Amino acid sequence: MDQPADVATWADFERVAMRAGTIRTVENFNEARKPAYKLWIDFGPFGIKQSSAQLTVLYRPEDLVGRQVICATGLGPKRVAGFRSEVLVTGFARADGAIILAATERGVADGSSLC
Repeated sequence: MDQPADVATWADFERVAMRAGTIRTVENFNEARKPAYKLWIDFGPFGIKQSSAQLTVLYRPEDLVGRQVICATGLGPKRVAGFRSEVLVTGFARADGAIILAATERGVADGSSLC
């Protein structure tokens, strides 16, 4: 496997915390260019953060509420079609582009850091 030209430092990695959070609210994101949802994710002591996620192929809103996911935090907010996305929900893209969520095997406290 080739090494990237500009390798991140350990300090770079530490600034981007990978945390578990539970999806509390899901809305269709009709303003987005690609089909997506607006998510509100509970990170316990870190509060509820919002995110835009292109999960519509494999997940219905009612299937996402209450689901614990792994998110990258500390990246700074990003505007997506006027919506403030504060965390990056992680997943894996299939060959057809559908996203499969990265999730905890068992429940952990919301806000727990990946280690």
